[in-house]
Amino acid sequence: MLNYPPKILLAFGETFSVEWEEFYNWLLENGYPELAALSSGIRGSDEALDWLEKNKFPQYAAFDGAIDNKPQAYAWLREYEFDFLVIFADAINQKPHAIAWFNENNLEIFTVLAAKIHSFRNNQTFDYHKLHF
Repeated sequence: MLNYPPKILLAFGETFSVEWEEFYNWLLENGYPELAALSSGIRGSDEALDWLEKNKFPQYAAFDGAIDNKPQAYAWLREYEFDFLVIFADAINQKPHAIAWFNENNLEIFTVLAAKIHSFRNNQTFDYHKLHF
C-alpha cells in the first residue's frame, strides 16, 4: 500500500464514506480494481475477496481477515512478510502501538484511513442483498 500515490489512497478512503460509490467506480475505471475489490471485501463481499485471490492480490484478502482479527490471516501476512499490512490492520483495530508507528514514520495518511475504516466497520450492518463487486 505504500506504493500508491496519496490521491489514490484518499480515493480508497472515501469508499468508506456516505458518497462511496463515486470513488469506488473511479478506482475501478482508473486502474485500481484491487483497491475497489479490497473496499468491497471490507464491506463484506466474499466475491471481491475471491477476485483478490485469483488476481494476484491475496495479501489484501488476508488483510481483510486480519481486520476481523482472524489469527490465520495475521499468520499468513507475517509468513509472507506483509508486515505493513499487519500494522495497518492493528491501526484499524485501534491498537496504540500501530497508530504511533504510523505517526512516528510520517505516515499519517494511514492513520486517517485506519480511522475511516474502523468507523465504517463499527457502524456497518451487513445486508447480503447489497453486496457489491
